[in-house]
Amino acid sequence: MTTFIGHIFLGLSLSAPIGPINAAQLDKGIRGGFFPAWFVGLGAICADILHMLLVFLGIIHLLELPFVKVFLWLFGCFVLIYTGIASMKNAGALTASQSRSPESGLSWSFLQGFLMSLFNPLSIMFWLGIYGSILAKSMNEFSVQQVLLNSVAIVLGILLWDVVMAAAASLFRKYLTFGILKFISVVSGLSLVGFGVYFGGKAIQFLFFT
Repeated sequence: MTTFIGHIFLGLSLSAPIGPINAAQLDKGIRGGFFPAWFVGLGAICADILHMLLVFLGIIHLLELPFVKVFLWLFGCFVLIYTGIASMKNAGALTASQSRSPESGLSWSFLQGFLMSLFNPLSIMFWLGIYGSILAKSMNEFSVQQVLLNSVAIVLGILLWDVVMAAAASLFRKYLTFGILKFISVVSGLSLVGFGVYFGGKAIQFLFFT
């Protein structure tokens, strides 16, 4: 039980640092409330589970190939910059009624979270490096059933943080003024663009300076 709880906290600690998913959840939450923000996180969790399966199958080592890395960097750059610009553009046209009404398109929120996590090089490097190391160590110490249970605990930790972020973002839009909500939306958009530019820079550096 102690090991299970420890892996839940591991999932929480891995999700807590500010990154593209948290920024997107914050933006969705102040626009549409709990569910749009939650579905961004659910999409990201589905991508994380896919990464975990690839680690189990050993296929994720293909992501170490140079051309695959460049593709992921460029695609991640596109998704993040597109989402960030859309966030800032919509912030300029945001009205008080929009900031207080639920946002439609939960499937689009889910897809955004899924793509951002699936093609996020930082997420991939985590699952390849940290989780791969944890998996290798666990295989030597525990049964396959216990390893799978520990992996489920990591997912539960990530899911718990997803709920916390969605709830926090939903509370923000209820108690903050329109001007502050607009400012948060712009900052969230800028952070997404910033992550996208970073990934694009990594691709350019690899293509032309290595």
